Parts: sequence; structure tokens; C-alpha cells
Amino acid sequence: MVLLTGDSMRGRGVRVQGHDEMAMKLLFWELEQHLKSSSGASVVAIDNKIEQAMDLVKSHLMYAVREEVEVLKEQIKELIERNTQLEQENTLLKTLASPEQMAQFQAQVQTGSPPTAPIAVGQATSHNSGPPA
Repeated sequence: MVLLTGDSMRGRGVRVQGHDEMAMKLLFWELEQHLKSSSGASVVAIDNKIEQAMDLVKSHLMYAVREEVEVLKEQIKELIERNTQLEQENTLLKTLASPEQMAQFQAQVQTGSPPTAPIAVGQATSHNSGPPA
């Protein structure tokens, strides 16, 4: 198996298997043979072999990029679904929160202070309007 990597693939490799692996090995073997017996006539043949090898590498890289795009599209779809779910939960929590809880939350957001002990929904009364004990 031949593994090709590059910065543009961010650490992901392109695996060449089966028929393509054999074709790649054959191309490089023929290239090596031509280089060992380098003559003026073999320069064109070498150029052709290099071009074929580059085309094969390019096709595998394009395939890997397409696969990566599909993975990223799926991740984006999942993140959008999760965001929608969280927005719905947020809306529900806002409707269930008492005015005192919302005021406390707004004050925490503005000051950047960490959240205090939560007040249970439905238990917020006038004697709970101060800071928790």
C-alpha cells in the first residue's frame, strides 16, 4: 500500500490499493529502469511516465478531497441540527423561567459572573428574590 500525504490534506492520507497500487508500482518501476538506462531517447518516455504517475496521484487526491468534503458537509448538517435543538431548548427555558430568574441571568451575563445555584422553576417566590443563602 502506498500512502501519500500533504499539508493540504491536513494529516489525512490517500491510500492507493488494488489495481491502482499495482499500476503505481509498475509506473515507478519503469521510471526507475528508464533512469538507470538513461539515454536521449528515453527522456520522452520518462516524461510520459512522470505525467502518468502525476495524473494517478492527482486523481487519488481529488477523490480524497471529495470524500473530505462529504464528511464536512455531514458534520455541518449535524451541527445545524444541534444548534436548532439548543435554540428550541433555550426558548423553552426562557418561557419557563420566572422574571426573577431572567433578571438574575441578565445580570450574570452583563457582569460575566459565574452562575449561582439555580432556582427551581415554579419555586421562585417573593422571599427567594434575594441572593441564595
